[in-house]
Amino acid sequence: MWDQRYSNETYAYGTEPNDFLVAMYNKLPTGKALCLAEGEGRNAVWLAQQGLEVTAVDSSGVGLQKAKKLAKNCGVKINTVHTDLADFEIKAKHWDIIVSIFCHIPSKLRHIVHSQCVRGLRTGGMILLEAYTPIQLSYNSGGPSSADLMMDVQSLSDEFADLKFIHLQEHVRKIHEGEFHKGTGAVVQVLAKKP
Repeated sequence: MWDQRYSNETYAYGTEPNDFLVAMYNKLPTGKALCLAEGEGRNAVWLAQQGLEVTAVDSSGVGLQKAKKLAKNCGVKINTVHTDLADFEIKAKHWDIIVSIFCHIPSKLRHIVHSQCVRGLRTGGMILLEAYTPIQLSYNSGGPSSADLMMDVQSLSDEFADLKFIHLQEHVRKIHEGEFHKGTGAVVQVLAKKP
């Protein structure tokens, strides 16, 4: 599915970084950043432009090729890893920032990945996440068609219980990110720090 979605010349979710990432950037540490389910690279490239060492992980080789092309066009370099998150091990105490923007995976796998995220952060490291909540099913502006793939404050409070929340909120906002995230969306946003 993802190779097909990313096969057009245009960028499915645009080339501009996610609004929440940009809004929270001044609260983030510097150093090594890991972007999960990064697709065509818009967030990874933007972070690299801010001077971070960035690794983008995605299951779509087509998406990652476009991410490399975007990075080159923007005059930066990103590392890419072509693999499914079910097969990717997040190295312990290795990352200063982990970014998860609309990374919608089955809840059973998500619990594992989020547990690895907590272990993967260095002391003082942060995770930044934005995802659709189940309320999004009543909107026609993007996102998965199954509530199991979505998140909310309660599930993320549990999954990141060992972190200190700086921002944890559900709300409805306008999203304009390419062709597939367009219009009013119900999201949950997280910024949390490893003590």
